[in-house]
Amino acid sequence: MEKFIGNINDVLWSTPVIYIILAIGLLFTVLTRFLQVRLFKDMFTLTFQGKSSSAGVSSFQALAVSLSGRVGTGNIAGTATAIAFGGPGAVFWMWTIAFIGASSAFIESTLAQIYKVKQDGQYRGGPAYYIEKGIGWKWFAVLFAIAAVVAMSLLMPGIQSNSIAIGLENAFNLSTTVTGIILVALIGIIIFGGIKRIATVASYVVPFMALGYILVSLLIIAFNITELPAVFGLIIRSAFAFDSAFGGIVGAAIAWGVKRGIYSNEAGQGTGPHAAAAAEVSHPAKQGLVQAFSVYIDTLLVCSATAFMILFTGMYNVEVPEGNMMVENLSGVEAGPGYTQAAVESVLPGFGASFVAVSLFFFAFTTIMAYYYIAETNIAYLVRKGNKWAMFGLKLVLLAATFYGATNEAKLAWALGDVGLGVMVWLNLVAILLLAKPALTALKDYERQKKEGKDPVFDPVSLGIKNADYWESEYKDQKENVS
Repeated sequence: MEKFIGNINDVLWSTPVIYIILAIGLLFTVLTRFLQVRLFKDMFTLTFQGKSSSAGVSSFQALAVSLSGRVGTGNIAGTATAIAFGGPGAVFWMWTIAFIGASSAFIESTLAQIYKVKQDGQYRGGPAYYIEKGIGWKWFAVLFAIAAVVAMSLLMPGIQSNSIAIGLENAFNLSTTVTGIILVALIGIIIFGGIKRIATVASYVVPFMALGYILVSLLIIAFNITELPAVFGLIIRSAFAFDSAFGGIVGAAIAWGVKRGIYSNEAGQGTGPHAAAAAEVSHPAKQGLVQAFSVYIDTLLVCSATAFMILFTGMYNVEVPEGNMMVENLSGVEAGPGYTQAAVESVLPGFGASFVAVSLFFFAFTTIMAYYYIAETNIAYLVRKGNKWAMFGLKLVLLAATFYGATNEAKLAWALGDVGLGVMVWLNLVAILLLAKPALTALKDYERQKKEGKDPVFDPVSLGIKNADYWESEYKDQKENVS
C-alpha cells in the first residue's frame, strides 16, 4: 500500500511538477504587477473591514476560517520535515512559494467571489463553482468536487489528528485512542453547527494560537540572537548550493520547500477559495486581497517561527534520499513535531514538549474544522437539493478519518495527504490558468475605483464578465436601493 501511494506521489510531486507550480505563481505575480507588494496596505486594512450577514461571514471571519485550514500541522511538523529532507535551504523555498503564491491565492479567491452563489440561504463558492460558471466544464467541476470531498473528508484529516496524537503522547503520555475520542467529540460539536459556528470558533482561536506561538519563537530567538546572521546565511547558502555541507541536496531543498510550503499556505491549492466565497464584501477583489494576506501570515510568520526555533537551537537532522544522515543532532527523534519540541525544550526546560503539543492541538484542530467546511461546500455543489443525509454522512466520514489518523502510523497518513493535495492542486491550477482574465479584470476595476476615491462595488455586466449571476442581481438591487 505504501509503495503504491509512494509511486503516485512520485508522479504528482516530480521535479518538473514542482517547477511548473513555481512558474505559475511567478506568472500570476507578473500579471498582477506584484500586487503582494503594491497593495500590501489594502491587504491589511481590508482584513478588518466589513460585517457578516445572514448569508455570509465578515472578511475577518472568512480569513480566520481560511487560516484555520492554512495554519495547521504543516506549520510545525511540515516545516520540520522540509528541513529534515531538504536541509535549511528548504526554508528559503517555503518563503519563495509564499511570496509568489500570494498572487495565486488572490486569483483563486477573487474567482470564488465572482462566481459565488446563494444556496440554501448562505453563500457557496470555490473551484467547482467557478469551473462550471467560468469555463463551462461541468464534468471538470464535478471531478474537482469529488476530489475535494475525498481529500478533505477522508485523506487529509488523518494528518492533522496524527500530529495531535503524537504531540500529546510525547508531552503527556496520553493514549492515542483517548486523543482520537476527544477530537471526535469536540470536532463533532463544532461541525454540526455549520459555517457560522466554525467561523465564530476560528475567529477567536486562530489569532490567539498564532500570536502565542510567534511570541514563544521570538523568545527562543532572543536567547540565541547572536546566531541570527549565521542562521540566515545558512538558509540562503543552502538554498542555492553555496554551502559545502548542503550543496549537494539543493534539488531536495527546492522540492521539499515548495511541497511543504504549498501544503502549509495552500496558495493555488483550491481550498482557500471556499472560505473566501462565504465573505460578505462589495467587490470580489477585496476578499482576494484578504486571502493573499493570509498566505503571508501562514508562511512568513508561523512557518518561519518554527524554522527559526529549530535552526537557532540546532535541533534537527538532515537525511539524504538514500536514507543516510547528513546531519544528526537528534538521536532517535522522528522528523516532525519532535524537532520543535526539542528546540523549545533546549531553551525552556520542562516547557517544550507540552507547549508544542498544545500548539499542535489548536493548529490541527482548527484545520480539521476548515476541512469539513470545504468538503461540505463541495457536497452542496454535487447534491444541490435534498442533501441533508449526504451532509450527515460526510460528518461521519470525516470524524472516522480523524479517529483513524490519530491511532495509526504517521508515514502513511502524510503519504495519503500528499496524494489528496496533489490531485486538488493540479485540477485547480488548470482552472485558474484558464480563468485568470476575469480575476485580473476585477483587480483592474478595483484599483480604478479606488483611484477615483470610491468604495469599490462590483458590476460584472459593465466589465464583460458573464455568469456572475449573484453579482448581477446584487448590483442591480444596490442601485435600486440607492435611487
